[in-house]
Amino acid sequence: MTDATGEHPLIGRLREQFGDAIVETHAFRGDLTVVVTPERYHDAARFLRDDPECSFDFLADLTAVDRLKLKQKPRFEVVVHFYSREKNSRIRLKTRPNSDGEPSVQSLTDLYPAASWPEREVFDMFGIRFAGHPNLKRLLMYEEFSGHPLRKDYPVNKRQPLIEERPIPDDRLGMTF
Repeated sequence: MTDATGEHPLIGRLREQFGDAIVETHAFRGDLTVVVTPERYHDAARFLRDDPECSFDFLADLTAVDRLKLKQKPRFEVVVHFYSREKNSRIRLKTRPNSDGEPSVQSLTDLYPAASWPEREVFDMFGIRFAGHPNLKRLLMYEEFSGHPLRKDYPVNKRQPLIEERPIPDDRLGMTF
């Protein structure tokens, strides 16, 4: 469904609300994608959740892309898939952190508690920090692991420090979110 300008109404609604913060959009066969500036990423996610015409109440997935080999700047892209149970619709929200060295965006855990573990995974694998995350630490790799293995420039032959087997600390047994 499109309006008179050929744009999906939901994308038009986001353009009204965020204007120049919308970097790019894509709509094909009901697959909606909106790329926003990192400064408005959190606001856009809140709008998608709280606006009655959107009602995206479910964060289905959060991941990242390292665009190093594509030679695109900024290098990293954070990708979030939302679903509206009320409207039975989906949207993909993307943002591109400005820094290639220490990329960072605002955490969505205050809006969607389910973002906690995916944000930790993205931090662990790509090194993207999520400001305001309540427990941002490695999730998949051990603490002494050096680097972020899903970065395109991570050396495949890199030797990691071997560590002694150790008991699981008490704070890890409960696995708080």
